[in-house]
Amino acid sequence: MRNTCFFTRSVYRKSVTVHQVRHVSGIALGVAFILIGVDHFLRTAWYEPIVPDVLGRPGVWVYLSGLAEVAFGAAFITSRWRARAGIFGIAMLVALYWANLNMWANDIPLNGVRYETGWHIGRLMAQTLLIGFIAWVAEIGPFSQEKTEETIGVSLQR
Repeated sequence: MRNTCFFTRSVYRKSVTVHQVRHVSGIALGVAFILIGVDHFLRTAWYEPIVPDVLGRPGVWVYLSGLAEVAFGAAFITSRWRARAGIFGIAMLVALYWANLNMWANDIPLNGVRYETGWHIGRLMAQTLLIGFIAWVAEIGPFSQEKTEETIGVSLQR
């Protein structure tokens, strides 16, 4: 502790491990996917226009993708299932990108808005980064052998 004037402040250092960051990220990402998945059931008509015509019955596909997102999110929250869920989540995102690609290739409006190529490229980049983030959090692929005992220094004041 250090005394400054008449006020007492203690400054200490707390280490946050990479494992802890991954764990919290897994919970946050899992909750986000659960919410997005539930949204597929609440606003089915909003998602239907981007379902590729070749699949038919867009409502069914919206429900199935919503169910897959809820299942992924729920499993990703749990450390025990995170690696398996990560593999499933990555495969799911690759498969579901077909709808985004359909929207791009066929210039399908969403809520009456047609998006320019730059927006679609940004969406593709975001999906790619999300896939990488899932792999990092789940410690799969190129991140499977990474050491998780590293620490990130965080200064906290009390």
